[in-house]
Amino acid sequence: MRKPGTNKAKIARVMPFVVHYWLLSPRLFAILVGVRVGSTLIDVAVPLASGWLVDAVASGSPANPQPVISALLVFVGLGALFQGSRQIVTFLLNRLSARAITTIGRDAFAKVQRFSADWHANSFAGATVRKITRGMTSFDTFTDTLAFGLLPAFIVVCGVTGVFAWRWPVLGLVVAVAISMFLAVVVGLAIYWIRPANIEAREWDSKMSGALADSITGNAVVKSFAAEEREDKQFAEIARGWEWRAVRSWDRSAVSGLLQGVLLVVLQIGMLGTGLWLWTQGRATPGDIASLIATQFLITGYLRDIAQHVRSLQRTINDMDDVLDFRHADLQVADVPGAHRLAVASGAIAFDHVTFRYKGAREPLYADFSLVIPAGQKVGLVGQSGAGKSSFVKLVQRLYNLDAGRILIDGQDIAQVTQASLREAVGLVPQDPVLFHRSIAENIAYGRPGATEPEIVAAAKLAHVDEFVRGLPKGYETLVGERGVKLSGGERQRVAIARAILAATPILILDEATSSLDSLSEHYIREAMDRLAAGRTTIVIAHRLSTVQRLDRILVFDRGRIVEDGDHAALMAREGGVYRRLVETQTGAFLADAAE
Repeated sequence: MRKPGTNKAKIARVMPFVVHYWLLSPRLFAILVGVRVGSTLIDVAVPLASGWLVDAVASGSPANPQPVISALLVFVGLGALFQGSRQIVTFLLNRLSARAITTIGRDAFAKVQRFSADWHANSFAGATVRKITRGMTSFDTFTDTLAFGLLPAFIVVCGVTGVFAWRWPVLGLVVAVAISMFLAVVVGLAIYWIRPANIEAREWDSKMSGALADSITGNAVVKSFAAEEREDKQFAEIARGWEWRAVRSWDRSAVSGLLQGVLLVVLQIGMLGTGLWLWTQGRATPGDIASLIATQFLITGYLRDIAQHVRSLQRTINDMDDVLDFRHADLQVADVPGAHRLAVASGAIAFDHVTFRYKGAREPLYADFSLVIPAGQKVGLVGQSGAGKSSFVKLVQRLYNLDAGRILIDGQDIAQVTQASLREAVGLVPQDPVLFHRSIAENIAYGRPGATEPEIVAAAKLAHVDEFVRGLPKGYETLVGERGVKLSGGERQRVAIARAILAATPILILDEATSSLDSLSEHYIREAMDRLAAGRTTIVIAHRLSTVQRLDRILVFDRGRIVEDGDHAALMAREGGVYRRLVETQTGAFLADAAE
């Protein structure tokens, strides 16, 4: 991924991206271009028609009005045809842009969804959303700018200069030189002076979005520490950083606009002065002068906005750059070519000489690590924080790539199968479950979207979700709020357990799944978990060691190594054992708390 501030946004990088989405509707695009070109050529012909009308009036007489009427009909007809064709362009462009923008958003969303867990952990969700939506909007602005600004301006400038050069070479030369100077100055300022300021302002705009999202989503923590003023100050500091950069960007645009106005006056003087000189030489008629006046209004009208179009185009190029980064970025964890679906018959798991190092870490967490978990075995992972328990299950889910070795499920290397099929086979109940701002029923059925209502309710009853849902006005159709904030921690945990029960995956991972429950609920949930784990390979990460005492096997981790392996009774029988010391420490703390 590109680092912020490297200023890679270039038209040569963006154009293939834009053209790709234009050509998703090739017929519509071809018709649009044809009508746009035709409409602009009609616009060029209108000033010429005005000259014909003036000459017809000057040379005609009331006794013979036919030439004047004919010239008037041509003039009015061209004006009407221009207005009609311009509206057709608008209708066509609306459809082309809508289709393309929808596809851009869908493609960017799909790509970001498939970025690694590590990428998402290091990225602001708010800033990512802002980049995608800004890229979608900028595509629309880019297309509008070309269709209604730069393309017709290019056609008008070339067409008028060509007509003048053919009829009056000296006037064609004056117009060509003046327009060339105008474009060189305005475009040069837009690219080399205004653009860097726009890029920096855009990056700080993303910082503001990220800071807003981070603070608002963590509002409960802000309130718990009475940190509203602190968050206000932090956001105000970021906003001030954006403010002066935005003002600098806007001021540069204003200076460019002032200079542009001066150059347009010079162009008008050059065109009209040369035209009047041609009239004094008898080489131009009054109609030619009228046509020249109308033409200079036409040209200056297009050129007056061209600097704004160039600035708008550059801004949209900058805004699309982030979406391009998403598009061109390699997936950190990708399916290998020809990856097949994982076929799980029993759910045996094996780590085969695995070496894994987190990015930026000096030493590997796992070094030549091997372990076999037989199918259907219920295994507890215990140890101090940072010992490697959570990393173990993340590697089973293939959230990271290994540095060496293999992880096998039923003898199949998980690096050679599709990630979708792997994760469909591995159910997870996390310590801090995330729920979507959808109904309780939708959240329960997330791992099995085709589940029927009776199946959802049955899973909910097993997880004791039904007990609190019955008291809600909308029952299972109740929305849970963003990340499930309308539910208590224990209620969210029960919904997550119900989701795992309904998914019924052959491999189950429980990451301190009962930590948010009261003692009575924990008792009920343990019974449900026993039923859920029956016949499935189950991995339980536990800090509350009472959770693992009934499991078939307990693995004690320490710095990425298994220092003890056995069931509860066997490990408790070890004098001075790590597991026994952990249990005694935890039991002692519990008794001390009870005594108080």
